[in-house]
Amino acid sequence: MTKCSFCGNTIERGTGMMYVQKDAKILNFCSKKCEKNMLKLKRKAREQKWTAHYVKGQ
Repeated sequence: MTKCSFCGNTIERGTGMMYVQKDAKILNFCSKKCEKNMLKLKRKAREQKWTAHYVKGQ
């Protein structure tokens, strides 16, 4: 199973979305929420409380 590139949650087989950047880097997303936060809104996962990558006290 793969992990979401933004929030870090596991993605079950057959679900989620794969996004390939121009430099051939592959990003996996579990939901539209994660995709939008990373690509469109340019947010960092470390600053979002609902992600597994959140670091308290920055």
